[in-house]
Amino acid sequence: MEKKANKIMVERETFEKDGKTYFSYFIKGKIRGKEVRVAVVPPDKGGYSVLDIVFGNEMKAELVVNPFEIKDEVSGKTVKGNTYLARTIDENGEVFECNIKPYRNSDKMLLNMLIK
Repeated sequence: MEKKANKIMVERETFEKDGKTYFSYFIKGKIRGKEVRVAVVPPDKGGYSVLDIVFGNEMKAELVVNPFEIKDEVSGKTVKGNTYLARTIDENGEVFECNIKPYRNSDKMLLNMLIK
């Protein structure tokens, strides 16, 4: 099965909480004609500062999907999955990246449907 040629974008928008402004991060797409929104977060709380740098003044970044496969030597089972990055490239060609992950299990399921 061929992968889609369209880039999937990680987007952000602002929200207010306790008088402060924050960003939420998400991926929008369409699955079986239904609009979906997948919440994504950095792997740890400090990652929000890194995401601020990656996005800079932009509101979108490219989603980079890196498949992996790990074989458990004891059980012989192979675990397959993906890791995800938000990536931007500035006007000088410098690459900025930050690991991200789906926020909830349902977000993980939706993201897997989107990237197939």
